[in-house]
Amino acid sequence: MKKKTEKSEPKPVKNAFEVISENRKAHYNYFIRDKFEAGVSLQGHEVKSIRERRVNIKDSYVRIVRDEAFLINCHISPYSRIQGHQEIDPVRSRKLLLKRAEINKLMGQTTRKGFTIVPLRLYFKKGFVKVEVAIGEGKKQYDKRADIKQRIQTRETQAAVKRATRQ
Repeated sequence: MKKKTEKSEPKPVKNAFEVISENRKAHYNYFIRDKFEAGVSLQGHEVKSIRERRVNIKDSYVRIVRDEAFLINCHISPYSRIQGHQEIDPVRSRKLLLKRAEINKLMGQTTRKGFTIVPLRLYFKKGFVKVEVAIGEGKKQYDKRADIKQRIQTRETQAAVKRATRQ
């Protein structure tokens, strides 16, 4: 006779959403409108380098060429343990994997003056490298100053509330 086996508990899922790199300046320089998730077409050594977190998306942007989206100026350092003498360009253009409707929406939005497509963050999702891109409207200098002023005011009010509750 077979023994009844108890149900085993499911294994905890490893963090399915692991942020690798963020573009913090994007929120400072742009009003963020619509966000999209896109896959990135990478080579093997680039994925290994991304796992080591040797990537920078601070100065990168997205350009649409011939109905395809490309991530431009994203710096992925060469993998540290690579063998051989390969010429590797760390800032090459990388194709973004988006649906046709998303690309059309991005193209329509960026034809207006002052709008651009900026990457917000690079992350792993279920083992795949994804990039979150957004349509950004450029901020003027006075908008940036207003954001800084508001951030300082909220910080000061939170500190005042904290002091008042402590006493």
